[in-house]
Amino acid sequence: MRSKKNVTLFVHAFKFLFKMPVKIRLQRHGSKKRPFYFIVVADARAPRDGKFIQKIGTYNPLTVPASVQLDRQKALDWLHKGAQPTDTVRRILSYKGVLYLKHLLRGVKLGLFDDAAAMEKFQKWHSEHEAQMKKRQEENRKAKGAARRGPGGPARRPERRAEGPAQA
Repeated sequence: MRSKKNVTLFVHAFKFLFKMPVKIRLQRHGSKKRPFYFIVVADARAPRDGKFIQKIGTYNPLTVPASVQLDRQKALDWLHKGAQPTDTVRRILSYKGVLYLKHLLRGVKLGLFDDAAAMEKFQKWHSEHEAQMKKRQEENRKAKGAARRGPGGPARRPERRAEGPAQA
C-alpha cells in the first residue's frame, strides 16, 4: 500500500516539475517609442524578451491598420497542443482567423460538418475580411492625403510677384 502511494506521489511530482506551461505572446523589438513585436511560443516562466520555443509571426502596431504576419498553421498547431495566448495575441489570432479556424475544426471533430464545409466557411470569412481590410486601408490613405492638403482643397503654390518696377 505504501509503495503505491509513493508511486502516485512521484508521478504527481514528476508532472509538476516537467509540465511546461506554454504561452503564445509578444516579444518586443524595435527602438524606443518605435515598437515592433515577434509573436512567439515561449515557456511562461521565461522573460518577455528572453528564450522562446518558436517564432510564429510578427506584429507592427505603427502601421494603420496594424500589420500582422502570421504562420496560421503553426499557431493552430500550438493552440491544439494547449498553448495559451495572452490577451493581445488572442486578439491578433482572432483578427487573422486562427481562432475561427480552430472553432471550425472542432466542429469537424464533433461531426457537425465535414472538412470541405469548414474550409468553405473559412474561405468565405477570409475573403470578406480581406475586402474589409482593403477598404479600411483605402479610407486611411484618403484621410491622410486630405490631411496633407489641408482644408483648402488641393495643395497650391503661392503666386510669385514680378520683380520689375511697380506700376500704379
